[in-house]
Amino acid sequence: MRSRLRTNIKGVIKAIQSGDPEAARTAYQTAVPVIDSMACKGLIHKNKAARHKSRLNAQIRSLSAG
Repeated sequence: MRSRLRTNIKGVIKAIQSGDPEAARTAYQTAVPVIDSMACKGLIHKNKAARHKSRLNAQIRSLSAG
């Protein structure tokens, strides 16, 4: 489960680094339910899940704006 979480987060980061905002949004929308699920199961703390989502979303927004 932890591997699935990390893989999804890395997918969003790679999409952000590629510079494609649409791909980054798609990857983010795929990753959010996985992050929430792992927080619900107790694999990570809910605040850590919120922090991941917030930081990824901020990077996607800055990519779209810039």
